[in-house]
Amino acid sequence: MDVPLIAGTVATVAFAVSNLPMLGKALRTRDVSSYSVSSLGMINAANVVYSLYVFSLPVGPIWALHTFYLVSCAIMLVLCVGQRRAASRRNRREGAVTPRGRGAGRSRGARAWSGVLRLGRAAP
Repeated sequence: MDVPLIAGTVATVAFAVSNLPMLGKALRTRDVSSYSVSSLGMINAANVVYSLYVFSLPVGPIWALHTFYLVSCAIMLVLCVGQRRAASRRNRREGAVTPRGRGAGRSRGARAWSGVLRLGRAAP
């Protein structure tokens, strides 16, 4: 019995399964407005560089886990960029002005909670 291989396999399955709810919800709802495009871009860039190391190792559970991360992070980035582009096109078409100043780019709920945290009062 190869204990490190079994441990790696169990960890791979646990990490992948822990990401499935987030990925499933993003694919189902297509709502990734709470994700940062720059963060997802950096994660994908790091995954590509890390691939140089991972795929130089012998085939094993780490290959499966890293491939899962590569694919799931790429899907999240594509959804996020697509959603932002669609919103931008919609705003231009409708002549809407994008919000500027304090709270710009955050959801209404995030702006409300920042007011609660900043002022110690109830959200509007």
